[in-house]
Amino acid sequence: MNVTFLGTGAGMPSKNRNVTSILLDLRQELNEFWMFDCGEASQHQILHTTVSPRKINKIFITHLHGDHIFGLPGFLSSRAFQAGREPVFIYGPKGIREFVETSLEISGTRLSYSIYFKELEEGLIFEDSKFKVYCKKLDHGITSYGFRMEEKDLPGKLLVDRLKKDNILPGPVYQQIKENDFVTLPSGEEIDTSPYIDKPRKGRVIVLFGDTRYNEEHIAFAQNATLLIHEATFSKEQGQLARDYFHSTTIQAAHLAKEARVKRLIITHISARFHKSESNQLLQEAQSVFTNTQIANDLDEFLIKTTEVHQGNQKD
Repeated sequence: MNVTFLGTGAGMPSKNRNVTSILLDLRQELNEFWMFDCGEASQHQILHTTVSPRKINKIFITHLHGDHIFGLPGFLSSRAFQAGREPVFIYGPKGIREFVETSLEISGTRLSYSIYFKELEEGLIFEDSKFKVYCKKLDHGITSYGFRMEEKDLPGKLLVDRLKKDNILPGPVYQQIKENDFVTLPSGEEIDTSPYIDKPRKGRVIVLFGDTRYNEEHIAFAQNATLLIHEATFSKEQGQLARDYFHSTTIQAAHLAKEARVKRLIITHISARFHKSESNQLLQEAQSVFTNTQIANDLDEFLIKTTEVHQGNQKD
């Protein structure tokens, strides 16, 4: 499972950062990608990756400010030109359907696939055999949501040493043991497979916040996440600016990560006022509160391993 940051800037593009868009690579789990926000020129950024737009079939929009949605009509149009046939599901605040349908209608755009919209209310918004997705309202100038993606528990590992000890040798039967409650061995003996499967592994949890002020009420939503992706539009000295413009500082994002006892924090949505040379300073500010913090730059890719699942975190 990878997270790729197509754009990491706030408000408007800069020389170093495009506006917000994030991809979650679920090819191994579901053979698809999920997109979170689609700022202007997100489709240009995709060209610098190996991602096929046809594989992007779920788009989650945190809120309707332009730096998070102006790239969406263009992306949807290009996806049709690139032989996209599978439907797209768009989850976003009230108004997302009108924005997309009006843009496509006025521009005379015809798509080769269907779009299904779900305008959000807090709570569970999606579930399949492998994931649950929840959303929560945040504290921004317009309705803005955070998303919590919970991977369901994974099957336990095959206990190979125990199998060998019982003279069950490697071969196709190992796959059968992983997939069935009872298996007939080549010898004709039927066995219960449960003693040879370890206990289920906890699934990963990814929490992604849209634009928001710091608010203690958000801590529970991010609790024990494997990865928290949080905006850090302003530096620690700019707390009043952050409050005035309904955003967060580096320190505030780190405090939320610490209080929620997440495993890892990635800060993004960096104001265009900061030069590339100042990124390290912003990172150090966050790390002074929450050590396991990284700062996202455009086209950065982060691997989320099953071994990262929360098992307790940094001490206060």
